[in-house]
Amino acid sequence: MSQNFGLLLRRATHADIPAMSQIRLSVVENILSEPTRVTNQMYEDFLGKMGCGWVVESDGKIVAFCYADKVNASIWALFVRPGHEGRGFGQSLLKQAVDWLFGIGHQCVYLTTGSNTRADRFYAEQGWMRAPVSSTEVAYSLTKPRTVE
Repeated sequence: MSQNFGLLLRRATHADIPAMSQIRLSVVENILSEPTRVTNQMYEDFLGKMGCGWVVESDGKIVAFCYADKVNASIWALFVRPGHEGRGFGQSLLKQAVDWLFGIGHQCVYLTTGSNTRADRFYAEQGWMRAPVSSTEVAYSLTKPRTVE
């Protein structure tokens, strides 16, 4: 758990699912074409058997969240509430998720996102390797840095 100036980054709990779902449905890019496709059960599964999730709270309100998928070594979700972008919440959550995935033994982490979006630029700026998937989607990967022994 990390706290700084009214901000708190912590592990997500089952009680956070409604707020995370609301954030996911409120974004203006990477909008779900079928909102019912992402169910509360999917959030539940990523809190336990399939991975781990984290949230950022600002003044007691969840403003961003991230889920790491330990089965596929991927970032399943990373979303920031509209109006709270550009404050470093996404960077902090992404680092937490990547460190966790590397810490449990994965050597490379993956994700997909919409092409030519804020998220597309964000991952490129974080040093991830970009590969086009289609005219509307891109894939990213990040390899674990080698340590000198």
